[in-house]
Amino acid sequence: MKTWMYGVAGMALLSLAACGESEAVGQDTSNADGTANVEMAAETSEPNVADAEAFLASTEQELAEFNEYASRVFWVYSNFITEDTEFLVSRVSAEGTEMAVRMALGTAPFAELDLPLDLRRKMTNLTAGITLPAPSRSGAAEELAELTTRMSSAYSTGTVSLDPELITAAEITEATGREDVDLDAVPLDTMEVLMGTVRDPEVLTAMWSQWRNAIDPGQMSQDYAAMVDLANEGARELGFSDLAEMWLSNYDMPADEMEAEVERLWGQVEPLYEQLHCAVRGELSAEYGTEVQAETGMIRADLLGNMWAQGWGPIRDIAGVEGGGESYDLTQLLVDADYDAREMVETGERFYTSLGLDPLPQSFWDRSLITRPRDREVVCHPSAWNLDSRDDIRIKMCTNVNAEDFRTVHHELGHNYYQRAYQDQDTLFQNGAHDGFHEAIGDFVALSVTPEYLVQIDLLDQDQVPGEDADLGLLMDLALDKIAFLPFAVMMDQWRWRVFRGEITPEDYNTAWWELRNQYQGVYPPVERPADAFDPGAKYHIANNVPYLRYFLSYILQFQFQQAACEMAGWDGPLHRCTVYGNEEVGARFNEMLEMGASQPWPDALEAFTGTREMDGSAIIAYFQPLMTYLEEENEGRNCGW
Repeated sequence: MKTWMYGVAGMALLSLAACGESEAVGQDTSNADGTANVEMAAETSEPNVADAEAFLASTEQELAEFNEYASRVFWVYSNFITEDTEFLVSRVSAEGTEMAVRMALGTAPFAELDLPLDLRRKMTNLTAGITLPAPSRSGAAEELAELTTRMSSAYSTGTVSLDPELITAAEITEATGREDVDLDAVPLDTMEVLMGTVRDPEVLTAMWSQWRNAIDPGQMSQDYAAMVDLANEGARELGFSDLAEMWLSNYDMPADEMEAEVERLWGQVEPLYEQLHCAVRGELSAEYGTEVQAETGMIRADLLGNMWAQGWGPIRDIAGVEGGGESYDLTQLLVDADYDAREMVETGERFYTSLGLDPLPQSFWDRSLITRPRDREVVCHPSAWNLDSRDDIRIKMCTNVNAEDFRTVHHELGHNYYQRAYQDQDTLFQNGAHDGFHEAIGDFVALSVTPEYLVQIDLLDQDQVPGEDADLGLLMDLALDKIAFLPFAVMMDQWRWRVFRGEITPEDYNTAWWELRNQYQGVYPPVERPADAFDPGAKYHIANNVPYLRYFLSYILQFQFQQAACEMAGWDGPLHRCTVYGNEEVGARFNEMLEMGASQPWPDALEAFTGTREMDGSAIIAYFQPLMTYLEEENEGRNCGW
């Protein structure tokens, strides 16, 4: 999944570490014990609303100043990974963590005060919104920053050595289009492409295993355990039982209720996933033989076209609906139209402007990183940035001309348009209604990348639009990406919540990881995994400490957004063929929700666009209902489940 880099309004700056104050920016107003030094109207009086307003005004000014400083440090690091930039990002992370914790502790005098809702909401954002809180004791923030930076760099600079007897450099070039392939140092983004194109089980197993060994799992596992201890200590200082409770307290409801809400939503969509799993397993068994993939039970993880088995779209040639109609090849359409990386982004921008939103500023084009540089290591994971909390919005991704990146561009720009829409909110409200909203915005737009949309932007001829007989094929293609992802998105943070609570101890990290993957996804590793491996760290969001629940929630929300937008547009055809490209009425309602930022509880923001106040997985079922019916018929007689 892709991520975005947003300001300290969410206290999770850059999704790499919690950030905040630097000695170079703003004045240190903390006491010796780390709590905020709030000047009261009278030294002996109880704090009042005016004191709270003054505290928050000072805090937001400091946050805004630090946000730009830290954002620029992280931008440079992500684009120039060296020992020097690692030092800088580690230092700014430590400074930021210290500030974030200090500010959160500074809310304590106002905990029992009857505050207006907007002020109370800001106080809550300060206490619950830190991704990794360091303890206030001396040296803890520096230690936490060193750990997180080392894990991030291990992931971003990891490469794999491939046996030329299994796959040659020429074969990699043919599959990926990348020249000058060094078999002794194949980067992850190249490996990702290969996992979707290679069909030799032996080669897939080798690539899958090598990547998990490339991140120095022994060191990362130790670092992760040390990080958990520090962050839990910090969370307890802020009044939470552990980091799990802290993460789950960001959703306008008690943590235990939010965890139950996740399971409720998963229960709504789980039957569709089970039918998809059953059908795909059968096709893989037919393709590779039962000695590679059994007809029953779990699916071998390396056969699913993705390094983490989180999205199965690349194996649509194996698992697509037979006789469902020929789907166009969007990648080939882009290549035939001579698209390059910049034109991919320009096309994404035109979607948003067609809704009546303003074009991107020239600085976006001057400062974004859109293609992989040839001369240095960069963090290639796609991300969207706002460096000054105003108009300095950018994306950073090593864009390839293919269907996946075409949709990813639409997704990342959604973050940028959201960031710009809420720029006039107070600093602590410059964020999504909850983190799932930020991810859902761009994905909702990407759902409009339909055949009709491709006709409107001259990528597809009208006579090439698949007929209704192709709908099952189109839905299956999307389900391999969207529905296959859902259990992975749930189990990622299920694992972390249990680690944070101490229910999973370091010696059981890897074993418990695979138990949850077995339980939720029904997948298993192609080779036996040792207990001392650290397979969770082979996933960007674990190594970089990006909470993952947002992605699951975003998948629920994006289909709700799609259903509401298409009803608003008066669409009377199948929901999966609806595009809102060019509809300024939808754009106006959409922007109304975006401009709210985090200023109101998320049900209010959801209602502003969809008319409902509850997240609901039923929109997914409605969208995929024709496919669900088809899969149930196809799977009749099969032993589904695992």
